[in-house]
Amino acid sequence: MQDGRITTIDGSNANPVTGGYICAKVRRFPERLYGADRLLYPAVRKGPKGAASFARVSWEEALELVAERMLQAREEWGGESILPYSYGGSNGLLTQDTSDATLFRRIGASRLARTVCAAPTGVANMALYGKMPSVGYEDFPEAKLIIVWGANPSASGIHLVPYIRAAQRRDARLIVVDPRTTQLAQKADIHLPVRPGTDLPVALAIHRYLFEAGRADSAFLAAHTRGAERLRERARPWTFERAAEEAGIDAGSLQAVARAYADASPALIRCGWGQERNRNGGNASMAILALPAVAGKFGVRGGGYTMTNSASWGITRNWIGCEEPATRLVNMNHLGRMLEDGNPPVKVLFVYNSNAAVTAPNQRKVLAGLAREDLFTVVFDQVMTDTARYADVVLPATTFLEGYEIARSYGSISLRLGKPVVEAAGEARSNAEVFGELLKRAGLWRDGDPAGEIEEMLDVLARLPEPIGAELRDRGAATPPYGGRPVQFLDVWPLTRDRKVDLFPEALDTTAPAGLYGYQPDPATPGFPLALVTPSSQRSISSTLAELPGPEVRLRMHRTDATARGLKDGDAVRVFNTLGEVRCNVAVGTWIPPGTVALPKGLWRKHTANGYTATALCPDTLTDLGGGACFNDARVQVEKLRNS
Repeated sequence: MQDGRITTIDGSNANPVTGGYICAKVRRFPERLYGADRLLYPAVRKGPKGAASFARVSWEEALELVAERMLQAREEWGGESILPYSYGGSNGLLTQDTSDATLFRRIGASRLARTVCAAPTGVANMALYGKMPSVGYEDFPEAKLIIVWGANPSASGIHLVPYIRAAQRRDARLIVVDPRTTQLAQKADIHLPVRPGTDLPVALAIHRYLFEAGRADSAFLAAHTRGAERLRERARPWTFERAAEEAGIDAGSLQAVARAYADASPALIRCGWGQERNRNGGNASMAILALPAVAGKFGVRGGGYTMTNSASWGITRNWIGCEEPATRLVNMNHLGRMLEDGNPPVKVLFVYNSNAAVTAPNQRKVLAGLAREDLFTVVFDQVMTDTARYADVVLPATTFLEGYEIARSYGSISLRLGKPVVEAAGEARSNAEVFGELLKRAGLWRDGDPAGEIEEMLDVLARLPEPIGAELRDRGAATPPYGGRPVQFLDVWPLTRDRKVDLFPEALDTTAPAGLYGYQPDPATPGFPLALVTPSSQRSISSTLAELPGPEVRLRMHRTDATARGLKDGDAVRVFNTLGEVRCNVAVGTWIPPGTVALPKGLWRKHTANGYTATALCPDTLTDLGGGACFNDARVQVEKLRNS
């Protein structure tokens, strides 16, 4: 700190899991706090949409205008013409689903299905285990074999990496399933570079081996599961050879993975989110998460699976000020569709904790919707995002360093109270202040509603299960249940109706397009032979912090594909399909297999030569389960840009 400003950010030892260090992304947060893109005061649009031409106004004027337009839309078109659009933001308990949810419920707005990420895996985890707490990071060194499937902790979840390295030093074997040769894949004993969308047959081939070779744990299946025979039936067609051909991998390597997994104990699967981002995403996640049940890998420290542990605290958000109304439910992946032809039409769009212009699929349609002159758009954010450039009103938001937050971690079981360390920059306000004030101006305020950030924090703390609230108040951190290191099927059990693993939930069999564990082939499109993946990068958290200067953005391509197109490293290329086109330079190497190319997610429009990002190439189709995004179903062609 210097003169009331943050100069550097570093790790703390308060949480032993983080070990006193932070990722490089967050280390740069002071640049966001005090950078040129920081929003410092409310403003209203004065120029064309998309031009970021605004005039400063007072909070009084801005909030009065927003409340007036929301009430006007409700009067003329009904409450469903108002669409709140948000995702994780800082993923805390105070900045999402508190007074914001109260406002939009009371005004009768459309409901939002937050499905852009984690929806298919969430459905799978809930159906199988009821979101049972999973293995914590601290127990990874106990494992003798670790499979990292659909995750890249080196770019997203850096604090897991030392625990995996510790396990390797104790002679644990590491298997990575990922189309790309990630940093962990380079150090793995076996790397399966699967073709995007083919994780399901790969997982089913391992199931087939377990069942047919007598390696399934029959005693565990009989005592603790339902539906094993139905799963076995669906896995039977998937031999190693057939699955390997479909996935573009070596059958011998797949067989070696299956045998190694069957032999090892403790064996642990870290299931990520990469495998869910396609038409088979929900079923793929089901099949992966079902493996430890079929193989009998539970009941021992370091065995089982790891997903997010944020549900381990039993928090239900019982502080929202009213019940959810039966208004229409809008899948956030269909934002472009809703802005184009929603019925009733979307007349007020309120964007917060999101940068939809670059994160929602079918970007060209989203941008066309944002450009509608009859659409009143409010963007409440920390910086001038690509979405904010289209706003009619922009409202400056505080960051986690300037306000209170109650934050749960994903991998480890941690819950902490964050407090402001600096004064808010400019006129930035917290979510609680802004949504609380809008409740009042819209005539929706009720006695007992918390007023402002501190009251909202105290209200949430009072409603948390005890002793969680008291511990957060007294010492800023809650004691993790199970010591933060639960052993599945010893300390924790499935949260299903009978405490059993449901390996074949019948309801999902009727909703999935190809049935439960049913495979949908590659959506091949003539003229577009390359699968595009949009992985996390080491420069941003989705699109957060991507406004900061960073390395040049390049499309990654295997040298075989580059040679076939007459491309060399550094060439300017156009990546295109029927949805759109992205212009950038190409990086040629062996980080990615032939037939697949990669462009990072979270890019801003300024990062490419033509102002479009990877989402311009991604369809707005939905996954088989959970209504998730199919970003990795994008199929593209790449060609060299010719000098004009």
